[in-house]
Amino acid sequence: MPRPTRARSRSTSTASARSSKAARWRSPPSAASAICCEAPEVGSASASTPVAAARRLRRGLRSLRHSLRAQLLAWIMVTLFGVICFNLYSGATQSRDMATLVTDNMLMGSARVIAEAVRVDPGGTVAVDIPPAALEIFDTGFGDRVYYRVTTAWGTLIAGYADLPTPVRDRVGQDIVFRGGTLRAMMVTQPLVGLGPDGAVSVTVAVTRFNQEAMRAHLWFSDLWGQVLLVLVAGLVTVLGLRRGLGPVLRLRDAVRARRRDQLEPFDETTVQTELRPLVRALNDYMVRVQAQMAAQRRFVANAAHQLRTPLTLLSTQAGFAAREGDPGRRQEALQALIRSTRQATRLAEQLLTLTRAEPGSRAPRADRIDMADIARQVLEARAEEALRLGIDIGLEAGGDAPVTGDGTMLREMVVNLVDNALRYTPAPGTVTVTVRRSGDVVEILVEDSGPGIAEAERERVFERFYRVIGTQAEGSGLGLAIVREVVEGAGGSVALATSAHGGLAALVRLPAAE
Repeated sequence: MPRPTRARSRSTSTASARSSKAARWRSPPSAASAICCEAPEVGSASASTPVAAARRLRRGLRSLRHSLRAQLLAWIMVTLFGVICFNLYSGATQSRDMATLVTDNMLMGSARVIAEAVRVDPGGTVAVDIPPAALEIFDTGFGDRVYYRVTTAWGTLIAGYADLPTPVRDRVGQDIVFRGGTLRAMMVTQPLVGLGPDGAVSVTVAVTRFNQEAMRAHLWFSDLWGQVLLVLVAGLVTVLGLRRGLGPVLRLRDAVRARRRDQLEPFDETTVQTELRPLVRALNDYMVRVQAQMAAQRRFVANAAHQLRTPLTLLSTQAGFAAREGDPGRRQEALQALIRSTRQATRLAEQLLTLTRAEPGSRAPRADRIDMADIARQVLEARAEEALRLGIDIGLEAGGDAPVTGDGTMLREMVVNLVDNALRYTPAPGTVTVTVRRSGDVVEILVEDSGPGIAEAERERVFERFYRVIGTQAEGSGLGLAIVREVVEGAGGSVALATSAHGGLAALVRLPAAE
């Protein structure tokens, strides 16, 4: 190893730290303003103003909570804020890395300038003149202090601070602690001509982090204001877009409000966006159903009025005849006819009421567990005496339980009307058979009779209200099968007519079986 060369520093000029004085200011005390308040009079409206304001605020918040525009805007803004928070976090990391990179480049440049200034004089003495530019590069106005240390490869101090820590790795920036503060330091090792093959000098330059932190804050806040501006612009564009996008919906609302109760023409789908056209189509379909329901109601009211007018007129005529009749025998006949007509009118009114109750939405839905075999048994027991009087053999075939879910009262009315229809149109001697069975997840109720039956062309029309097959001799209102269909469809089932094994009519009702 070569003999160490004496090292002396010809220039011991160090850069004096330029500390920027912190600007301190204090706002002058503001003069207190005297505020004169008059006490509110008793019964003044000012006492209730906070309560009214709180109520208005609650109503406003409630309306915003149920507003589509407010919900869309809230979701968009929440998404934007989430993205912005991620961007700000990422920006903070990038600004820190950028400020560190700039500081490391400045340290690298300063260390190289100082290393280039180290030389060996003819006497073998290592000397260095610190270039002012190497230290003034850190004079950025933030009061940073610069420390340096120049040593030979064998540890001889040439210039600078002997106690300044040196980084672990060469040409890699590192944070160090020196004299109670955190500094950013970098070491550059460079061969020196005149010191032999192993001769080199190590230059360590460290600077306080005021400029680095200021640069980092400046970069981050610049990104912050850009993100805030982005949120404001996005919010404004969103509000304008929502106003323009919801315009067709608001116009559709106004069109619905402006229509009369009897004006049910369909709306034009092309006036709204593609996503809203299914809603308009559903609204048009609903209006078609309303039109059909209103037409059915009008027909029902007209037919009901016609059907009730005939028995009421007959009742009035028979009552008048009985009142004028002097013969006791004929008066008794008139009274018996009056009783029969009264029963028919009562039956018609009961069927009208049952049909109204069977219509969808006319009463609260019920989900009772009903055994259709038990209901059929009760109905047949109640009609057994009448069937015996009419000379009709009535029977029940039930193979165990047949549970369904629905309205027990209406399901009983359905069975009553089926049995009543079979008894009414079956001549004596005749047969009426009711079969109740469960087939998988379906319960079947089959009512067969030996009457004249119904022609296949008429089987669909007999379910219409007040419709009766031409040439029918039996008394009836034409509402029985209409009631059956309403009840069955309300329970989620189906009803069909066919020819029975006895040659008469077979009515088959299929209902979903209960679990």
